[in-house]
Amino acid sequence: MSGGKRDTRLIHAGSNPEENFGLINPPVYRASTVSFPTVAAQAKARRNPEQNFVYGRRGTPTSFAFEDAVAQLEGGDRTIAVGSGLAAISSAMLAFVSAGDHVLVCDNAYTPTRNLSENFLKRFGVETSYYDPMDSAAVKDHFRPNSKAIYVEAPGSHTFEVMDLPAIAGAARDAGIKVVMDNTWSAGYFFKPFEYGVDVSVQAATKYQVGHSDAMLGAVTMLNDDLETVAASVRVLGFHAAPDDAYLGLRGMRTLSVRLKRHEINGLKVAEWLAGRPEIERVLHPAMADCPGHEFWKRDFTGASGLFGVALKPAPKEAVNAFVDRLELFALGGSWGGYESLVLPTNVTRTASQLPSDAPLVRLHVGLEDPDDLIEDLNAGLDAFNDSR
Repeated sequence: MSGGKRDTRLIHAGSNPEENFGLINPPVYRASTVSFPTVAAQAKARRNPEQNFVYGRRGTPTSFAFEDAVAQLEGGDRTIAVGSGLAAISSAMLAFVSAGDHVLVCDNAYTPTRNLSENFLKRFGVETSYYDPMDSAAVKDHFRPNSKAIYVEAPGSHTFEVMDLPAIAGAARDAGIKVVMDNTWSAGYFFKPFEYGVDVSVQAATKYQVGHSDAMLGAVTMLNDDLETVAASVRVLGFHAAPDDAYLGLRGMRTLSVRLKRHEINGLKVAEWLAGRPEIERVLHPAMADCPGHEFWKRDFTGASGLFGVALKPAPKEAVNAFVDRLELFALGGSWGGYESLVLPTNVTRTASQLPSDAPLVRLHVGLEDPDDLIEDLNAGLDAFNDSR
């Protein structure tokens, strides 16, 4: 399906009942070997860039359906489903670099992205440097003759600044540098990367697209110009997603719009309550006026998800731990994007820019619970925080 508004496409994209005996939901195709009646038939399948269903590692009709839905949501020409968000990041970055090349990474990137750059790419002769995501005018000063890719993330991981994406992407494209964006926070729903100069969008579909904290999944979306380059990277790395996980991702996408709207409402109510508490130094939520880059979020995004940061007033580590341990509805755990609320104390590394706050940082994911219950839970946590200061 190519027509219709965004929410309509989310319901129908990737659904082809006429190809599946009238079934509305594409079934789970589990496959390794795919047989062909003739050599010519196998060769024809290998040449088909849309399906390429020749071996289970290259995808199945289940993963193709999920890929179709993500591509339509983000506005790309093609999506490739992989096994995790980190697999999406790795395959996208590795697609564009060789020994002797240079990549630029935003200073507020997801920590595993820094690890990929510093502990993996470096081993193969690819150099990484970092740039201040909030100084878009200076980004071009970091470009080198051997710069091949720039990595952007908005909002930034843990600190939630929103960079001027069109300005940074425009400068990179003028210099012939590929723009790779982590678009997980918006789930591809609240931000359309290809309208702002991004070449490749990656998502940890584990988060909002799966939506139920029960599958690992990643998505790499691109325009046709970069399809073969990225697809070759995914193929050589063997990163394709498992069909059961792709099925769960597609199922989750059918309710993505209603879930995200509830996450947004709940998250803003909780964030605004926290902003009024004396124990809180700062709430780092892109939709709040004092969050760095709020003006860019307001200009470029159509909404906010349920993930944001909280800077507590200066306190010993024991007080921060007491706050986290006292919470009952906010489970302590990694990941986010599921129906449940989560809390995670964070330690942030910076190389080229200053943190928005030096106070203890905690990341909150506000789920689908009643927000008044979540506020009550946080109130109890802050009481424990005060008792331990």
